[in-house]
Amino acid sequence: MANDNQTQVLDEHTDVVDDKSTKRVRKAKPKATEGGSTASLFGIEPYQPKKNEEYMSEGQLEHFRLILLAWKKELMSEVDRTLNTMQDENTALPDVNDRATQEEEFAIELRTRDRERKLIRKIEQSIEAIKNDDYGFCETCGIEIGLRRLEARPTATLCIDCKTLAEIKEKQNNG
Repeated sequence: MANDNQTQVLDEHTDVVDDKSTKRVRKAKPKATEGGSTASLFGIEPYQPKKNEEYMSEGQLEHFRLILLAWKKELMSEVDRTLNTMQDENTALPDVNDRATQEEEFAIELRTRDRERKLIRKIEQSIEAIKNDDYGFCETCGIEIGLRRLEARPTATLCIDCKTLAEIKEKQNNG
């Protein structure tokens, strides 16, 4: 049976109701982190363009090169960690269910690494584009992709308009 002191959670994130007093208590929500860019994940401050600075100047190119290299380093360390984990945990477990769970975990890990492998290839292409002075410009129309878009997605190759059109076409083609 229900206890008089039992509390009932109405909303996991904010409201708690006490059955006795029916008093609502607000829980503090965690604050969102500032600068939700890829750069901020690696401790690199988002680029602040200088007044009258030319788009994709040397400073901007170096900033994005550092982001891409840090991202690639992070992904490569994950590959090494996965390899070590799979080698260390590759033991024949006596229980069939334990073996099945381990195999499923390995499969999920390998799918994740496969996606990351594709991302590493995109990162390498972006680094190459920086070397060739092609970075930051749309592959389709040639206009500037924009610093904020590149901060959010350093491997972006299309401006927001061309990306939106490509997504609409993909949606139409795939039903």
